[in-house]
Amino acid sequence: MIKTIIFDIGNVLTGFYLREFIQSKGYDDAMVKRIEKATVFTPVWGELDRGRWTEEQIINGFIANDPDIEKELRSTFSNVNGMLARFDYAIPWIRELKSKGYQVLYLSNFNRPAHIQCADALDFLPYMDGGILSYQDLVIKPEPEIYQLLIDRYNLIPDQCVFLDDLQANLDGAAKFGIHTILFKNQADAIEALKKLGVE
Repeated sequence: MIKTIIFDIGNVLTGFYLREFIQSKGYDDAMVKRIEKATVFTPVWGELDRGRWTEEQIINGFIANDPDIEKELRSTFSNVNGMLARFDYAIPWIRELKSKGYQVLYLSNFNRPAHIQCADALDFLPYMDGGILSYQDLVIKPEPEIYQLLIDRYNLIPDQCVFLDDLQANLDGAAKFGIHTILFKNQADAIEALKKLGVE
């Protein structure tokens, strides 16, 4: 029996997709892919998630991956205000689950600047029962420590939990602890997957 629903924040509850964000800056497809490669295929995001590096240090890390597009990288990431679009379904969905008696938690690598500067997109957090933002606890998905910390902090029974994330690697990490997982693509599909686990 599922008792706890655990949500990733990034793409699941805020709908932030990096490629779409880069495309919104008006670059052609080749430059979008180049910026994405310089930013995605790098470990420096983890330092931001853990709260160890400032936004400027992160941007410099991106530039080190592709110095020839320094101007584009700085222009794209110098201001993260407005990166996120609040999804209207987040709060109603959370409230509905809680009204049915489910514990609702978050487990996210949402970084410090995004959390602070995009507070409007995160106003669902007070409706949840808690969770882990990686920068606060200096742990990051899919490292095993973050799942163990969540289990210990909230006295969870893993096979009574289900975790929704848009990255398979993060789900694989949770599954190793016996947590049920759902690969999130959209709310409708997620609700159907939850129903199969007995969550109505």
